[in-house]
Amino acid sequence: MLNVVLVEPEIPNNTGNIGRLCVGTESRLHLIHPFGFVINDKNLKRSGLDYWVHLDVTEYQNIEEWIQQIPDQSRVFLMSSNAEKSYLETEFLDGDWLVFGKESVGLSKEFMARFENHLTIPMSPLIRSFNIANSVAFVVGEAKRQIELKK
Repeated sequence: MLNVVLVEPEIPNNTGNIGRLCVGTESRLHLIHPFGFVINDKNLKRSGLDYWVHLDVTEYQNIEEWIQQIPDQSRVFLMSSNAEKSYLETEFLDGDWLVFGKESVGLSKEFMARFENHLTIPMSPLIRSFNIANSVAFVVGEAKRQIELKK
């Protein structure tokens, strides 16, 4: 099972959409506070539809609390438009942690410095980034593809 981590998510529709994706891919969702919305926000529920009740989700009050739950930090992958290595060049394993930053600014430099694996999604120079829900779908899809091939 993959672990999808959203650090300080700001937009309920994105989080709801990602929650629905996690249910559909049998992935766990980890949410690190503070949020830019209330977890029972109607937009969150609308985006997650009636799937939210099936979601394996854990909330953490801060980054330190989340880090304490990670058994192997070498399997944590931070997504950043500033990274040089593509997620397509990475070998994913069951149980990996796929980390995405807040919609407005991504992951902080301080947060990025705590982990070694920084990945990017190749994109046209005409845009600065993809929508976070799309980014999660790209990476989870590739990771799931790789994991299924190994079975």
